[in-house]
Amino acid sequence: MSRPLAPTASPSNLQPGPQRIAPPRPRATRTATGCILLALFTSPSFSQSRPPRSPSNAQPRRTVARGNDIPARLREAAALLRSGKLDEAEPIVRRAVADAPRDADAHNLLGVILDQRGTSREAEREYRVALTLNPKSVAARANLGVLLARTGRHLEAVAAFETALRETPGHQPATFNLGLALYHLKRYEEADAALQTASALAPSAPEPLYYRGLAAASRGRYEEAAAFWQGALALRPDFAEANFALAEELKRQRRYEDAAGFYERALAHDPAKLVYYVRLGGTYMLLVRHEQAWEVFRRAAERFPGVAEAHYFVGIAARARADYDAAEAAFRKSLSLQPNNVDALAQLGFIVGERGRFAEAEDVLRRATALGDKHFYAHYDLGRLLVKTRRYEDALVILRRGAEIKPENAGVHYQQFIALSRLKRNAEAERELAIFKRLDEERARRRAAGQTDDEEINNPPSDAPATPPQI
Repeated sequence: MSRPLAPTASPSNLQPGPQRIAPPRPRATRTATGCILLALFTSPSFSQSRPPRSPSNAQPRRTVARGNDIPARLREAAALLRSGKLDEAEPIVRRAVADAPRDADAHNLLGVILDQRGTSREAEREYRVALTLNPKSVAARANLGVLLARTGRHLEAVAAFETALRETPGHQPATFNLGLALYHLKRYEEADAALQTASALAPSAPEPLYYRGLAAASRGRYEEAAAFWQGALALRPDFAEANFALAEELKRQRRYEDAAGFYERALAHDPAKLVYYVRLGGTYMLLVRHEQAWEVFRRAAERFPGVAEAHYFVGIAARARADYDAAEAAFRKSLSLQPNNVDALAQLGFIVGERGRFAEAEDVLRRATALGDKHFYAHYDLGRLLVKTRRYEDALVILRRGAEIKPENAGVHYQQFIALSRLKRNAEAERELAIFKRLDEERARRRAAGQTDDEEINNPPSDAPATPPQI
């Protein structure tokens, strides 16, 4: 029995599940998925100011603030920042800080710029200076909370958002961010309440619904979670993370065809996440659509050439297509990037063994078992190889370890049966054969009930003949 062809997890850190979706770096005044919002100013004159409308056939004009008009300069910098012109905005704000060192809004806006540049320590200092100068600055308080949350200080972040909301009840970004911080603290009921309020404050925003779904799923309320994600997608069909989260739930329900459609949408809307390729390709393999899986994984390897996991999954798909040349090349590429990855070593050992290079396969698989004492398939394939090369005593040692790791795997008991029967240890062989038959029948019943899973799909009992050899 070969190992499952459908990838169930990445060799390292691509574990699935909505709760693993990390918020990207915040960007000022932008509500991206999972993004914690930053506020630019405290003063209503800033937040309410709007540039004059330009005629539809005219190019917008940029008004340059001059002299000591600090508010005008900060408005100019904020407009540049909203346009993504960080390098143009920063010198304006720094000059404003130099000219008006006690202006809280100037320090807050400099903090936003530093935050976007990834210099968290300096950004935090500017936010705290702004709060020293103006303790009632909701923008600085909320931005500090964002930074605290992003750097893992969620309790402090909650306190910052709650203080901001006491100053300005109904502040939607602070309410939403409070919900996120509570979610990360696993205080799901409180998180849901805050996110529900945030959703009421901004009914057209899909992000609160998305995170309400995550909070519901974390409490095992999967139908409720799916309803929230569907609501988020009704507001924004191109919401990649909501498509992905809904696909994960459908896959959990073994509704693989439906899941594939939502994985496809997630990938189409955000091709920059490797996990989207992995889950879509894996679902195609569960559907025995190996050519489509191959194409998805190949695209992933092209986009992420320096990521070992991408090449690993190309190897998985190539193996499913019985293209052992491509599979071996992909696993070797993966190992060149991550030499001690046990999954890739075990796969390479299997491929090399199937190609008849037994000594090389044994070396690779022994290395895999040394690195991964609890890796079932490294032990299983090594034991299987030793049986094939008639080294039955050695095989039993390895196979018994495999049976300890995964006692409900039928194949490992069948391999022990073969080794024991060849050694004429008939009573032990009969016992392993009985275990194999029981487990194989259970697996057949699960398949008949449509309960195949990642371990069994594309994993026929190829090592077990219809009639076992006589002892």
